[in-house]
Amino acid sequence: MEHFSYSIRPEIFERFPGYVRGVVIAHGVTNGPSPAALVQMLRDAEESVRSRVDPDKVAEQSRIRSWREAYRAFGAKPSEFRSSVEAMVRRAVRGDQLPSISALVDLGNVMSLRHLLPAGAHAIDLLNGDIELRFASGDEDFVAFGSEELEHPLPGEVVFVEGNTVLTRRWTWRQGNHTLTLPETTAIEFNVDGLPPVTRDEVEAACIEVEELIQRFCGGATRIDYLSAENPLISLAP
Repeated sequence: MEHFSYSIRPEIFERFPGYVRGVVIAHGVTNGPSPAALVQMLRDAEESVRSRVDPDKVAEQSRIRSWREAYRAFGAKPSEFRSSVEAMVRRAVRGDQLPSISALVDLGNVMSLRHLLPAGAHAIDLLNGDIELRFASGDEDFVAFGSEELEHPLPGEVVFVEGNTVLTRRWTWRQGNHTLTLPETTAIEFNVDGLPPVTRDEVEAACIEVEELIQRFCGGATRIDYLSAENPLISLAP
């Protein structure tokens, strides 16, 4: 498998100082249905959110408010487009259970709920080129998970892309079909996003947990790297 690069454009860090993206890279993983222990972790994480977050003050929670402010900064209405972590927290405080999808997807949801951070994986065994986080030109193509309809991001929107193909719109909003984590996925990169007030130390602690969970439930060879203003490019090699 060819190994590509992964970068974040400098303009992202200029607009959002202190942002860091932790990346857990895993090759040779086995992604099957979640065992009972992982499903229980998901249920426990949901319960921990209910005990920590007031259902009437979700938007005021500092780790959610920072994403709402970021969305507003690049032109997305946060009440209309919610970051993945806000959407998940709102489901949890309503008492809804997240469905168990697969081990790699579920452990991402566990991490999001435990740490109140956007976290999730992209299959890198499906890549055809380098990937990057940048501001959109508006010409890129996006097909949302569960849809066949072609969309284009708005100019200036933060997008995660492979070439002209959008992998995630609005930074941490919705993933596309191209790099979905599937039962047959064998290699992934797993993002953990930290916007202030979240510190790099907190992102690092979350990444260590992600790595441990991947090794426990999916096996494979793993390593951790970080994308920051000081280190905007990494390799996706094992």
